[in-house]
Amino acid sequence: MTYKAEYERSINEPEDFWGEAARLIDWETAPSRILDDANPPFYRWFPDGVLNTCYNALDRHVDGGRADQPALIYDSAVTETVKTYTYRELRDEVALLAGALVEFGVTKGDTVIIYMPMIPETAMAMLACARIGAVHSVVFGGFAANELATRIDHAKPAVILSASCGIEPGRIVEYKPLLDEAIALADHKPHTVMMLQRPQAVATMVDGRDVDWSEAVGRAAPAPCVPVSSTDPLYILYTSGTTGEPKGVVRDNGGHAVALAWSMRALYDVEPGEVYWAASDVGWVVGHSYIVYAPLFHGCTTVLYEGKPVGTPDPGAFWRVISQHGVSVLFTAPTAFRAIKRDDPDGVYIKQYDLSRFRTLFLAGERCDPDTLHWAEEKLGVPVIDHWWQTESGWPMVTNPVGIEVFPVKAGSPTLPVPGYDIRVLDDEGNECEPGQVGAIVVRLPLPPGALLTLWDADERFLDAYMEQYPGYYASADAGYMDEDGYVYIMSRMDDIINVAGHRLSTGAIEEVLADHPDVAECAVVGVSDELKGQLPLGFVVLQAGADRDPAEVESELIALVRKRIGPVVSFKTAVVVKRLPKTRSGKTLRSTMRQIADGEEWKTPPTIEDPTVLDEIAESLLAIGYGT
Repeated sequence: MTYKAEYERSINEPEDFWGEAARLIDWETAPSRILDDANPPFYRWFPDGVLNTCYNALDRHVDGGRADQPALIYDSAVTETVKTYTYRELRDEVALLAGALVEFGVTKGDTVIIYMPMIPETAMAMLACARIGAVHSVVFGGFAANELATRIDHAKPAVILSASCGIEPGRIVEYKPLLDEAIALADHKPHTVMMLQRPQAVATMVDGRDVDWSEAVGRAAPAPCVPVSSTDPLYILYTSGTTGEPKGVVRDNGGHAVALAWSMRALYDVEPGEVYWAASDVGWVVGHSYIVYAPLFHGCTTVLYEGKPVGTPDPGAFWRVISQHGVSVLFTAPTAFRAIKRDDPDGVYIKQYDLSRFRTLFLAGERCDPDTLHWAEEKLGVPVIDHWWQTESGWPMVTNPVGIEVFPVKAGSPTLPVPGYDIRVLDDEGNECEPGQVGAIVVRLPLPPGALLTLWDADERFLDAYMEQYPGYYASADAGYMDEDGYVYIMSRMDDIINVAGHRLSTGAIEEVLADHPDVAECAVVGVSDELKGQLPLGFVVLQAGADRDPAEVESELIALVRKRIGPVVSFKTAVVVKRLPKTRSGKTLRSTMRQIADGEEWKTPPTIEDPTVLDEIAESLLAIGYGT
């Protein structure tokens, strides 16, 4: 079937389309209804269906002939450890961990916070919660104590699962002191903390509250799968970068399982039994969807990688993993490839490994600049597929649907709307934009299965954040346009549309030009205040490794390049070369904080930042050119 036919069927006959997709999942009670639209915008999929998410990820494959197939490969570049779990082994470990949770009084509907690094037990913890119908909330390991405390108060977990430490290149991050401080700060007190002791750091235990993970699992009986309603919550995931009151995205069991199972073949063109690797972290939505759940629903082997794209030990880290484990498909962020390109611009390390089984590279998590896309295509010789989605959607919204039909790549565009997502571009008055006109990217309701149901304990905030600005549509908060072929271009967050003397301009379009300069490895553009024009674009660039250039010369070339490519209307007059850009642990550039520094506003170090010292470097660079005073 062609993409056009599939897409139109998903939009015009959604119940037939998703009813058919639901057959990819094993149900305790198959749904007789597909969509409950009685209370928009609170739509519910498969409302009378009953299932268990963990059963669909593990048990059914054990029973169906994949018991001895590898389910999960743990590859830790920081500890030089590789360990493989078959579907049977992973099922048995998860069942025992679920049994331990039951012994500590966790029952269906209870919440459990998981505060752990990239180790197999983290995936086991998620699956164990799903096995007994508990609602898990993974908080990125190493998150600051006050931010963890707000999530404890918001989710109110009965139990917290944690590990003694995480491991970063060159340092150990001890989690237990952060966790203890967070519990002390929180009003809600979990009755039990299960602590996995890693040999790199031994945690001090609190009598009466903390229990040793290994001992608890060692005495537990395996727990069976607990049937839950399709509409029961599976997990809460707090969106990255939130401050103040946390914004917890709620995902259901049934819609989530159907959408992710369908996506593996249709969007990623992966077959059961193949090795699929999402090089992300389970603290983020990519880790939830495409490290843990989707590959296991589909009967694949998933890779859980503890390391970095560079520095563990070199820019060949990804190629070593692909070669060693026979990876067919890699999903990672453009940031990772920009780091690899910066340290190995000629792709020398790529040539050292056998990548013969590697078939497709998918990039997502932030906008992929054309320069990075072309570099990856040239050096790897495989299709490079940019795709766009969000924590809220839970799975791709725009992509090149290679499992249905392959379309020509247009650099800068993640290609076409995914079946189920009726994507439109609207202006400020809610009218549809003409092709090429930048506006708000929205999705006509209902959202397909797998997307957020609401926000945890915050229905009104859900309505205010996503549904009220454009009634009848989900507001993505991203800006972009569609071209005459229907290709979608995501240019920036709506907050990153700047107004220069009345002209609405996308910072993403300017970044595209900067990234095209041969000496630029990474870049970011923000809008800074200007008395005359309202705002002016300010560019930050990181140079390629080995680019021995006078920064002033590069800055002049960049200004001339933007003027030539886009025109003088942009008023791009300032570029500054910096050592590195400030980023969250998930790889997103902290543009809003950079703008606050440049405008001399009060700013706070975001809790998700990877290295806070970068902001001081940015402030110094800006002071040198007269900004931030």
